[in-house]
Amino acid sequence: MRNYETIYIVQPDLNDDEIKAMSEKVQETLTAMKGNCGRLEDWGARKLAYPVKKFSRGRYFYLTFEGDAPLVAELERRLRLDDKVIRYQTVKLEKGVQITAPVVEESPAEETVADVAAETIPTESAE
Repeated sequence: MRNYETIYIVQPDLNDDEIKAMSEKVQETLTAMKGNCGRLEDWGARKLAYPVKKFSRGRYFYLTFEGDAPLVAELERRLRLDDKVIRYQTVKLEKGVQITAPVVEESPAEETVADVAAETIPTESAE
């Protein structure tokens, strides 16, 4: 079995019962196709980068699971047929890879683009 992650976005105006029913459908699909559900996280409603199906906001869900290619195909088919789902994407995870947030370190003296350009562009010497 391979590890996958799926992020899907649903309509932001769904009530708790509809969201719970959708989560149960996803988990039923996984168990019916002999997959193992790792975790299902509700990331909440967020603003979309651009309108999708006339929605400017969406509620994000993050799902990790183990399964085979037919399971992924069936899950994506069911998400595609559900009118409440705005977008979805499934990605295969590599074995032994831990996903962590990148650490950003700020340097005290950052060079600007003008400084770098001045150092790299040769100046003409007057003869």
